[in-house]
Amino acid sequence: MLISDSMSTLWLIYGALSLVVLLAGYLGLAFLPRLPRLVLTWAVAGVMWMPSMFELPLIEEGQVYSGQAPAIMVAAVAFMDGNNGVLVPAATRVIVGAAIGALFGLALWWSGRRRRLRKAEAAAAARDQDAEAHGTSREEGRERQEPVLG
Repeated sequence: MLISDSMSTLWLIYGALSLVVLLAGYLGLAFLPRLPRLVLTWAVAGVMWMPSMFELPLIEEGQVYSGQAPAIMVAAVAFMDGNNGVLVPAATRVIVGAAIGALFGLALWWSGRRRRLRKAEAAAAARDQDAEAHGTSREEGRERQEPVLG
């Protein structure tokens, strides 16, 4: 075992498993266009990776254990316990994490879109140069050509 009973190992495993879940989710949403796929995937990533503080009472009287966990887990446990004092901040962190993730997905889509536009412009310019080199204009090259049989 790497490190026995270690919180850092627990977070490392959680991070690795969350990456597997995100990759599977992204590939599972392949039927969607790129924009909603990226926004949804990164919104889920924001929900899964937003941390939140929590406190648990211990068996000894007056003792509590405090630590950090994913906000979605803290919110789920607080909801099951009916503890609104913990639920509201944890749920707020879940919503903020989803919003930050969705904005990051939108930024990724925007940067990829600009890159594709630049590549398309470069390809069009290369086609124009080829057409000028062969003595035909771009408009002449785009005329409809009828199929020839025989």
